[in-house]
Amino acid sequence: MNLSRYFAMLSCVATLAASLVACGPSSGPNISTASPAPAPQTPPQPEKKVIALVMKTLTNPFFIEMEKGARRAESDFGITLRVKTAAQETSIEQQIQLVEDMIAAKVDAIVIAPGDSQRLIPTLRKAADAGIKIVNIDNRLDPKALADSGLPPIPFVSVDNQAGAYKAGQFLAQGVHAPTEAAILEGIRSADNARDRMQGARKALQENTQVKIVAAEAANWEIDTAYRVTRGIFKNHPRVKLLFASNDMMAIGAVKYLQEAHLSDVRVAGYDALPEALQEINAHRMVATVDQQAAEQGYQGVALALRLLRGDTVPVVTLIDTKLISAKAGT
Repeated sequence: MNLSRYFAMLSCVATLAASLVACGPSSGPNISTASPAPAPQTPPQPEKKVIALVMKTLTNPFFIEMEKGARRAESDFGITLRVKTAAQETSIEQQIQLVEDMIAAKVDAIVIAPGDSQRLIPTLRKAADAGIKIVNIDNRLDPKALADSGLPPIPFVSVDNQAGAYKAGQFLAQGVHAPTEAAILEGIRSADNARDRMQGARKALQENTQVKIVAAEAANWEIDTAYRVTRGIFKNHPRVKLLFASNDMMAIGAVKYLQEAHLSDVRVAGYDALPEALQEINAHRMVATVDQQAAEQGYQGVALALRLLRGDTVPVVTLIDTKLISAKAGT
């Protein structure tokens, strides 16, 4: 073999070796051209149900307690609560507009403590027609007016107002053994709870044959109105010794007048167990009040609304216990 052919053969061998190395395994990173696997997706969370609480006012501490109960339900059940209130308990037209606003906002349910037992029904019918669930608390909507409007019975949460007022009237009349005059301060007369409380107190007072009811006047649940009405009652009936007020706000207004008139021998009972009324009882300017558990009414109203939204069957009436609170029983 000549020398030129030998070097030619070596060149071929080197070329073949190089090509084998190039085709062999690489020590560099293994890069894939396949598409990456999609990341697992979190399932979408269901939207919170929106429940509106429409009350009469926040000028009465009773409704502040009611809102506290509803807020507790909001936390417990994971819903969104919208609280709406009118300026005064007599602001019925404003409360009607609040319901209209909640219809426009497309809330899922409305829990309402109506200022009037009849006038809000047409607007609530509009809410029901829009698919909004309704729960009635505190003051009952008139069952006949509901039926006349074409609405089915609306779940109602409250107390037996007549029984609660009866307890207060009975306590006022205890120990009365001589002829004694009594008076009643009523709430808004078109409100179902106002009528029930007046009837309960009247029944209890009249069971004592020594007691004569000489006046029953509406003071619309308000302190200032009760002050003026009480002044008028005592101008016409100065010998009144027993006074039942259908809520504590009116009782406080009456007590204010009695203090100014130096009439310390009049026994006054109220209804709601507001902190201010408990203070008056401790100071012996009132003798009793009725606890109707406002916070529990707010809580149960929201709970029932959520059950309706889930398609559950709920009771037509849910009654919460009342308790008489007096200085004798303790606060």
